[in-house]
Amino acid sequence: MLIGEVARRSGVSARMLRHYDSLGLLRPTGRTNAGYREYSSEDIRRIFHIESLRSLGLSLREVGRALDDPGFTPSELVDDLIRQTRERIAAETELLTRLRRIGAAEPAAWEDVLQIVALLQALGSESAGKRQRAALSSVEEVPVPVEALVDAALSETDPNVAGALRWALARSGDGGLALLAEGLRSSAAEVRKRAVQAIAEIPNGQATVLLREALASPDIVVRRHAALALGARGGADAIPTLIDMVVEEANDVDAADALSALAGDPALADQIATRLVDRLAHGAAESSTRRRLTQALADIPGTTASRALADLSRDADRAVALTAAYILKLRSAR
Repeated sequence: MLIGEVARRSGVSARMLRHYDSLGLLRPTGRTNAGYREYSSEDIRRIFHIESLRSLGLSLREVGRALDDPGFTPSELVDDLIRQTRERIAAETELLTRLRRIGAAEPAAWEDVLQIVALLQALGSESAGKRQRAALSSVEEVPVPVEALVDAALSETDPNVAGALRWALARSGDGGLALLAEGLRSSAAEVRKRAVQAIAEIPNGQATVLLREALASPDIVVRRHAALALGARGGADAIPTLIDMVVEEANDVDAADALSALAGDPALADQIATRLVDRLAHGAAESSTRRRLTQALADIPGTTASRALADLSRDADRAVALTAAYILKLRSAR
């Protein structure tokens, strides 16, 4: 069979068949009287073997070894091909993600594209300073796609950079909330924590909804951050968690401040005082716990809190008694 016919039947161009010949990868069995290449059925079979191996990503040199070296074992080469393929997929996925993010920013000119690329590269820099500057400038210059900001915020370990990223997210609207909600369900505790911290700084109603859902999280750190944020937003459903934080000495000062803010609503003040008193009566035997509960009662208005403080002013622990007496003095002066 002549080269033209082989090319038509195999789908391999005549030029490529000549290249295989020049490499010694596929030498036609015979020649015609006119000197044209003539391929046998075995040659055709070898062509299909070559193309099959090339489809796996083997180079022509590796194909030649596979077909001609009797001692060649494929397992090591296949493992290497798997590694190379994974690396190639990762690189292509990263490129696709970057292109998608640039497209989402809807750049009007190539200058905008270059600015976005520069900001994306800076967000991925090893320098914390560069990452922080990128986060801060993302609001003032060409906006960085919110997906990139969320990814950066959920992976950032430097506290200053993390704060800048949360600030940028809070000013980018609610577009990142769905992605941050996915972060709340992450298997990594640090990612869940960063997600709830970012949500807490977004001041819209949908963020509040997510924070309320976070109160039911099995992750206690997520629950506590959600409670502090909801307390600042007037969310009464945060009260039980905030009181637990006071008892357990977990950000207890911030929790007491949140309770004080909530107690500005007269409808909630007595509820908070009653819950605090209940914790004093049940399971608050340690003097350190009573002292924290006493301090939490300081800014809760109403007679329930005042009566509890009067009782505490006679506490067996001198520090608790003195604290309660001092608070009562301040309350009476007001």
